[in-house]
Amino acid sequence: MVSSTFRLLILCTQLALLIFIININITHAQLQPPAIPSAVCDNNKGNYTTNSTYQNNLNDLLSSLLSNNNGYGFYNSSRGQNSDTVFAIGLCRGDVKSDACGKCLSDATYVLPEACPDQKEAIGWSPNCMLRYANRSMYGLLEVNPAYSARNTENVSSASLNAFNQELTALFKRLGSEAAGGGDLRKFAVGNASVGSNSNITIYGLAQCTPDVSEAECSTCIDGAFGVVPSCCSGSIGVRIVTPSCNIRYEISPFFDSTNETPLPSPPLATPASAPPPPPAGATTPGGKKSNTSRTVIITVVTIVVFLLLIISICIYLRWKKRKEKLEEGDEIETEALQFDFNSIKVATNNFSEANKLGRGGFGAVYRGRLWNEEDIAVKRLSRDSAQGDIEFKNEVALVAKLQHRNLVRLLGFCLEGNERLLVYEFVPNASLDKFIFDPIKRAHLDWDSRYKIIVGIGRGLLYLHEDSRLRIIHRDMKASNVLLDAEMHPKIADFGMARLFDLDQTQGETSRVVGTYGYMAPEYVMRGQFSVKSDVYSFGVLVLEIISGQKNSSFHHGGHVEDLLSYGWKSWKEGTASNLVDPMLKNGSRPEIMRCIHIGLLCVQQTIADRPTMAAVILMLTSSSVDNLPVPSQPAFFMDGGGIGSSSDMSLGWENSSGVTGSDPSRSGSAQKSPHEVSIPITSCLLSANGS
Repeated sequence: MVSSTFRLLILCTQLALLIFIININITHAQLQPPAIPSAVCDNNKGNYTTNSTYQNNLNDLLSSLLSNNNGYGFYNSSRGQNSDTVFAIGLCRGDVKSDACGKCLSDATYVLPEACPDQKEAIGWSPNCMLRYANRSMYGLLEVNPAYSARNTENVSSASLNAFNQELTALFKRLGSEAAGGGDLRKFAVGNASVGSNSNITIYGLAQCTPDVSEAECSTCIDGAFGVVPSCCSGSIGVRIVTPSCNIRYEISPFFDSTNETPLPSPPLATPASAPPPPPAGATTPGGKKSNTSRTVIITVVTIVVFLLLIISICIYLRWKKRKEKLEEGDEIETEALQFDFNSIKVATNNFSEANKLGRGGFGAVYRGRLWNEEDIAVKRLSRDSAQGDIEFKNEVALVAKLQHRNLVRLLGFCLEGNERLLVYEFVPNASLDKFIFDPIKRAHLDWDSRYKIIVGIGRGLLYLHEDSRLRIIHRDMKASNVLLDAEMHPKIADFGMARLFDLDQTQGETSRVVGTYGYMAPEYVMRGQFSVKSDVYSFGVLVLEIISGQKNSSFHHGGHVEDLLSYGWKSWKEGTASNLVDPMLKNGSRPEIMRCIHIGLLCVQQTIADRPTMAAVILMLTSSSVDNLPVPSQPAFFMDGGGIGSSSDMSLGWENSSGVTGSDPSRSGSAQKSPHEVSIPITSCLLSANGS
């Protein structure tokens, strides 16, 4: 009896283990959040705050979106009232089956908010579906922006190209008409066409619109998307172009399911979990007394199963958490989603004409361009003598593209074709900050409210780089010319050419190659090559004093004399005459607010690193009136009193001029070696303003 019980125990244990191994695989597959290959976060449409009414409405809307299916893979719903209303639209590809459609959109409702944290408006595309949400109604609107394109790098042979283009045009003329006439429930068409009699090429095409647009609007959208093909992807054997209102795709091999022509049914309603099965009949004896042997078996098996369940649950949780952290770090961003076609950029910039040229820096010229969807861009055409490899170039593009903040200039993508390397940025219409605050005429347009907004915006951008982004980045070259102003005069930090990437637990780095702009560099960096977040804090303090005074740090003019801005500012503050530092054009500004900002600026430029506040503390001091008693600032670094610099340390300095050429003090010899903690981000040195400054 004991032997039989033991065998039964082993059998039950093995069975339980097998069942849970199967469950592990199923659960593990369900917990892996798939990526959205292309996601666009609109920084210009506003942000929401964590745990706000808007975020709660967004979460509720996305969790219930699948219950608002029109029966043909189109989803439209909204949540909330007034300014907290959230609207969402989901669309599955017309040939995708119901279960695949539901899974695609369900995954997208998780991935898209992670890819675009705190953004009120976002859109994401995957091969099977599209999801978008915004704080405005989108239903019934024809929208072609933002757009995304991808192409197969293999081209049709030149002998077949003319016939291929003729059949392709005819195919999409037919598909566009068929999709547009599909009615109010589904606007979708697929088909194929053979190219000549000798080429053995068959083109498979797909055209689709969201069913909420009219027939004429759908036709216009598809025609416009197909009209991009000659300029961006001529001759390619496969192209995909997607916009919010329509999408097209073609390949020379089948990619759609022509058998799935039945309407997509509404997703089934969630059903409650089934009740647990009744206990086995053999668990009790006819007299109602439990068998001791059976009780032992059951207790043992249950104990083992519970133990296995606990271990398995812990393992699943740890794996899920690890993958979730990877997703939050932006691993879902693929460089292919950021790649532009060279011909489309060539068309956008009018073949890189001189009329479109905005300026030239040390790494190449920058041009203004306009894409087919009327989006303005700034294109940096890199010099062709770069030693950086294609893989490294793509990796760095993906790295910079992960930086998403309203006070950072946004990288839209890149082009890598032959010897051409292009970087595509959002177009910032106004010039850099130095063109305003150091110009006696233009700075009259910046009253105190505008300058205060610029100061806070720069501070928030630096705080994001230091603490809130997926990476910790030290800018190392904060100055007025590296702050761009958009149409509403909001600041955007640019030029990460000297930036350094830190591990999250790393606090300081060192380099023997000191580069930057004298006057903005912290003393520990100038004299010992040490840099940290406090180096950026120092530069920010200098910038604050320049914005308030309207004068450069190296040449502050007062009473016919030229003095060092930091030294004069600290002496004036100490003597109670800090108002002498203020630009006369700010006479109508808030005097207590201006004095507070001078105080904060002086705290940032203190010589001792530990005495300088973090950017988190700076933002708190700038925006919170509850912080009344600010620390007393000590003497700034490089204090000049009577013509001498108040530091006897060696002032030998490596430097990098505006053309990107690196030099050094003649007294210093030897090649500069990169610190093992440094990670260079050279492509971002091309992050220039729209005017090329």
